[in-house]
Amino acid sequence: MALTVRRSQAAVAGVAAGLLALLALGAYGEAGPRQAVAVLIGGLAGLSLYHASFGFTSAWRRIVTERRGAGLRAQFVLILLTSAVSFPLIAWGSALGWPAGGFVFPFGVAAALGAFVFGIGMQLGGGCGSGTLFTAGGGSTRMIITLAAFVLGSVAATAHLHLWSRLPSLPAVSLIREFGPQGAFLITALVLGGLAFATIQIERRTHGDVASPGRTDSIVTGPWSLMFGAVMLAVVGIATFVVVGRPWGITSAFALWGAKAFHALGVPVDTWPYWTWQRGALENPVLRDTTSVMDLGIILGAMAAAALAGRFAPVWQLGRRDILTALAGGLMMGYGARLAYGCNIGAYLGGLVSGSLHGWLWLAFGFLGSLVGTRLRLRLGMA
Repeated sequence: MALTVRRSQAAVAGVAAGLLALLALGAYGEAGPRQAVAVLIGGLAGLSLYHASFGFTSAWRRIVTERRGAGLRAQFVLILLTSAVSFPLIAWGSALGWPAGGFVFPFGVAAALGAFVFGIGMQLGGGCGSGTLFTAGGGSTRMIITLAAFVLGSVAATAHLHLWSRLPSLPAVSLIREFGPQGAFLITALVLGGLAFATIQIERRTHGDVASPGRTDSIVTGPWSLMFGAVMLAVVGIATFVVVGRPWGITSAFALWGAKAFHALGVPVDTWPYWTWQRGALENPVLRDTTSVMDLGIILGAMAAAALAGRFAPVWQLGRRDILTALAGGLMMGYGARLAYGCNIGAYLGGLVSGSLHGWLWLAFGFLGSLVGTRLRLRLGMA
């Protein structure tokens, strides 16, 4: 029996690796070598997220419910490691022949509401943008439902974004432009260092010690420590800047997938203001969209990781609460992400590693929403 299980897991890993290779070849044929490399970067992201169980959602929840902050500190390490490369690239990359741009956006009423709604949704859904992808790829059938609702919420939001954009907002502010890459990095490090120190104090007051971030047992089969996972995800983020020329993103692809599905069903999404300036993305094959191929790479990378760990075992029986919270969480995340320029990856991580003020504001409102979502989880009896 054990031998049969090992063989079936090996077969799943082989299928995932084969599909990842085919995806890379298809992306190469549609858009060239950079697109193929983007697929492989996505695969590395999926492998890293799964083996390290690197969840933004669970880390935000644990600091509230358990007073443990190892997950948050790993996120801060990820941000600082990426910023150490992304800030100079954004500032000087063009002069060096390696141009890179950041996500620097205005932040107003709509974005604040979107981040808040997203924060609630990610706790009900059980994962953020990247969390939904890697857990779905790892065999979670509940997360497949969350992902479908995420896509639906994303495309629904694009029908209304031109209305939300009329609400008041602060202008876009780039710390790199205001203080230079060195000054921006110092500010980022000081703020994140202060937050990390606060989590350590909270843990010590509550438990008398600081929890270990875990250990890495095997690079291939996992599990990985949170800190090793942070380092590997920083590699993903830096590679995305170098290869793609911008920060890592997740959720814009969900809106695109939903819009293509709606368009195929006869819904005139091409007349919506959001898509009139993205008509090319709507008309081109999905393999030409870099965020899409990276997202698909994450799913396949996580699928391979789950099989390598011997844990790819989808559960097909779900309770009513699981289905309803997955649907509600996915819809809220999808709608909220479009209002707030993305999820924990595109808006929070992408904003901070771009030196953008909107990343900090997204963190504040997203965390407030996460607090509400965490309380809802407790009331619903969700672990």
